[in-house]
Amino acid sequence: MIRLPRRLAASAPGWTIEVDVVVVGSGVAGLTTALHARAAGYRVLIVTKAQVDEGSTRWAQGGIAAALSPDDSPAEHEVDTLVAGAGLCDPGAVHALVTEGPDAVRRLIALGARFDTDESGDIALTREGGHLRDRIAHAGGDATGAEISRALVAAVAGRAGIRVIENALALDLLVDDHGAAQGLTLHVMGEGQHDGVGAVLAPAVVLATGGLGQVFSLSTNPAVATGDGVAVALRAGAAVADLEFVQFHPTVLWTGTGAEGQQPLVSEAVRGEGAVLRDDAGVAFMQGQHPLADLAPRDVVAKAIMRRMRETGAKHVWLDAREFGTEMWERRFPTILASLREIGVDPSKELIPVAPAQHYASGGVRTDAYGRSSVRGLYAVGECACTGVHGANRLASNSLLEGLVFASRIGDVLAEGLPERRDPVAPSADGVLMSEAARRSIQVAMTEGVGVLRSRDSMSTTLGVLDALASSVTGDPRTKAWETTNLHAVATVLAANAKMRKETRGSHWREDYPDTDDASWHVRLVSRLDDDGVLVTVREDVPQPDEGVKEEQAWA
Repeated sequence: MIRLPRRLAASAPGWTIEVDVVVVGSGVAGLTTALHARAAGYRVLIVTKAQVDEGSTRWAQGGIAAALSPDDSPAEHEVDTLVAGAGLCDPGAVHALVTEGPDAVRRLIALGARFDTDESGDIALTREGGHLRDRIAHAGGDATGAEISRALVAAVAGRAGIRVIENALALDLLVDDHGAAQGLTLHVMGEGQHDGVGAVLAPAVVLATGGLGQVFSLSTNPAVATGDGVAVALRAGAAVADLEFVQFHPTVLWTGTGAEGQQPLVSEAVRGEGAVLRDDAGVAFMQGQHPLADLAPRDVVAKAIMRRMRETGAKHVWLDAREFGTEMWERRFPTILASLREIGVDPSKELIPVAPAQHYASGGVRTDAYGRSSVRGLYAVGECACTGVHGANRLASNSLLEGLVFASRIGDVLAEGLPERRDPVAPSADGVLMSEAARRSIQVAMTEGVGVLRSRDSMSTTLGVLDALASSVTGDPRTKAWETTNLHAVATVLAANAKMRKETRGSHWREDYPDTDDASWHVRLVSRLDDDGVLVTVREDVPQPDEGVKEEQAWA
């Protein structure tokens, strides 16, 4: 039996703000939600953990996927997404993503986002792994996320009725005597009247906190990605799903054996432009592994790299993009080029050392197709949510699109009326706080036992470490300790669900169960904490795509 805390240890709120909608997170999903909520006439507060532009969105290199070309269609994008999701996508969510996606991108452009264009002035489109069409729009070559963040931050900054509190960590959900969300507590770091723990009262709480990258030793995620939204939802009794499906990006820049924390990403778009993976002997080993070779879905490429590294004993493989030449590198991939030059690599003349690292969480807070969680008044959007759109493996560049589309859908729901505003009740459980010193142990245990390669024994060892760390408590409430407690909760559920799923599917690779088992495991694992903090996991049936889409999948 696994038991987790239902509340963080923190001092009583010393101040209170009352709004209509509070959005936790300032990436593409959070800022877009805030704009839609404000358009519906509500008073909106954005709570962000660092500065408003420091989330995961700004680090997105490759681009945003949408059927924008005349020779493409949402139906084709739908097939590619379902194929990548390895049978666990929610077909309705995928259909919403691909059909509403093009207009969502156009609205983003209307807000001021500037995408790269071709010689005719149309949006320049490229291809990434798993896509059978060129449908990836990019900005600044490989700085798409930074441009989207810039445009949205500017839109929010000029909008009356939207307030932003920076350097604030969300702690726990406030609920009424019906169990519905009525706001949250948070800790604001720094000077001013809102220093310390306070409370935001709002009948609509939207979690848009991004990923859980710091659960692992190496990640492409920024340091603020500590799974806070998923942990807040868990402690509130909300359902989470698909946490076992963690995408490891196959081509993260290898910077040495002592590296830890956020690592530079070498975007999949580099392979989309023709770069090839090679081993130490120079063999292009993706040939014959998949019909798309180096542009196969990310789970396929990551597994192939890990197999080759294991076979040869190498610490990394190589990405060969020497044919691009300096001019193309400077024009198309200036951000990546700068990272390479920092470690002394000239990609126009030398091979690039790469290896897989944690990149994206396909699971999160379980929501319906309009962002509603199992707790009334609590919504989730973006990477911290699980709409079912990604299934067992996210298709490249669908994440920014997901943030746009489902933020708009939450806006549609809120425009119909807010949940009932009621007084929150005092928490029923005592708070718990882990020592921040446990963070490194959590990360090492998760990387070694629940990384790209998983087995019953490796995950049992990790769960043993996590259980032992659960008694590592501290009497010093502060940001690092709160984050560590969140990391521990998310890691525990992730590891438990990964051990439970006895098959290999998408980004979940079991060495002891190497095959996909549709007869037993064509299900979604949905977990929540009961009133005593005991983890309860159930199987949820996954809807099947209609016959026409299944035929297209088979053809693909």
